[in-house]
Amino acid sequence: MATHDKGSTTSSAFSDDSFYSSSGGGVHHFDDSTTRVGSDVTSPYDQTTKAFDKTGYTPLDKSSLDTQDDPFEDDRKKFGWTAGPDLGLLGLRAVLGGIFVLHGLQKVFGLFGGPGINGFAQSLEKMGYRESVVLAWVTGITELAGGGLLVLGLFTPLAAAGLLAVMANVIALKYKGGFFGPNGVELELALAGMAFAALFAGPGRAALDYNRSWFRHPVAAGFIALLLGAGGAAVTFFVFR
Repeated sequence: MATHDKGSTTSSAFSDDSFYSSSGGGVHHFDDSTTRVGSDVTSPYDQTTKAFDKTGYTPLDKSSLDTQDDPFEDDRKKFGWTAGPDLGLLGLRAVLGGIFVLHGLQKVFGLFGGPGINGFAQSLEKMGYRESVVLAWVTGITELAGGGLLVLGLFTPLAAAGLLAVMANVIALKYKGGFFGPNGVELELALAGMAFAALFAGPGRAALDYNRSWFRHPVAAGFIALLLGAGGAAVTFFVFR
């Protein structure tokens, strides 16, 4: 490849113009010794078309480039979907919901050796609650319906918040009995913790709530349901007692 000057020899404003003026001056060009079609002049630039002749160049084959050593490529294994959390949440819902369904059947229908509505209302009255029959129905239905919905994974935030509110009232009544023993709050705290976990973790994919709005936004739905449950627990404890 050689270079040559082309054009006028008149001095211009460029600082290197005087250097080329001795050899003819003008614009400095590269010459790759290719010949344009239809001409015997060796020059890459065509004055007629005002373009460079590319017939002497071979296009680069991009398929031959080595792209394996890209320093910006993240070759770490991407995290994929796993059924582990969904199975764990299904087990949590089944156990927690099943326990409350059984307790609800005891309170509402007197099954499994339960007191029934009248017996449970008498217990609430001894604890200092007013409107004990109404509260007995509300508590029994909350446990029965909330537990059933939790097992199905339907309206999970509201179901978990309702069960958490029931446990909050029981803990408020029994906390003076200590942690262990039949009078302690060990079991109630465990059930409340499970309800709290279901409230914010969501139901998982193995649920009827799958792909609903509160399933896609479990934290926001959990906070809203928690506020509703806390309000219900406060009204029950401070208004009806």
